[in-house]
Amino acid sequence: MTVVKKSVKKAVIVLTAVAIFLVGGFAVHFMFSDRNRSVYYAQIDNSKMEERDSKGGVIDLKGNLPYFYTLLAYDEIGNEKTISFGASKPLKEGAFICLEVMPVRGVVSWSEVQYKALPGAVQDHYTAPSPSNNTE
Repeated sequence: MTVVKKSVKKAVIVLTAVAIFLVGGFAVHFMFSDRNRSVYYAQIDNSKMEERDSKGGVIDLKGNLPYFYTLLAYDEIGNEKTISFGASKPLKEGAFICLEVMPVRGVVSWSEVQYKALPGAVQDHYTAPSPSNNTE
């Protein structure tokens, strides 16, 4: 009887280890796979920027960047989402940006784009800049 109990105990330990390995592998894949990346577009509004002091070594889940934006953004079909991200400097007022967003990690990169490069469904949410404006 004790041999059977030891075998069952070993089987439970092995199955638990395999389950932990599979769940961990799935989580890592989910967090770092490019297939889970979403693209959103926003227009910089510096009134929505929060300037923050560095905490100097204290863990900050919002990142350690001094400028923190919370902007309304749109995906390529026009679905709306509020997105927050940090920047090392104030961004150009009125500029359009493309944000790459991943689950759990949030914004992983952003770049400035021209209004003409925005998908049509996104352009519907913004006013086209005048020709004298450099964000065109």
